[in-house]
Amino acid sequence: MSSINSFKEFYPYYLQEHRHPVCRRLHYIGSLLVIAVLVTAIVQAQWTLLWLLPIIGYGFAWLGHFVFEKNKPATFQYPFYSLAADWIMLKDALLSLLGFATPLDRLK
Repeated sequence: MSSINSFKEFYPYYLQEHRHPVCRRLHYIGSLLVIAVLVTAIVQAQWTLLWLLPIIGYGFAWLGHFVFEKNKPATFQYPFYSLAADWIMLKDALLSLLGFATPLDRLK
């Protein structure tokens, strides 16, 4: 992959790296659990729970990449774009802007 200079360039690449539906679902589960743990930590003032956020978020995502996609997570090369894309992909899925089987259809 050549160097990416903007999020607009990155997002189509990101979606290509998330074609397997189980990988995407694992990303969604991890992201939703991150939100749940974050809210719990804030509401209950349990600040030690915040240490779980990267473990939960990356754990589910990386499981999806290594086991189902069989590729290297984009986080390693583009950490900030990848983090933003995780949340945009979740938002798009929740708003039914992405199909669970073919997220690249949105870009056509």
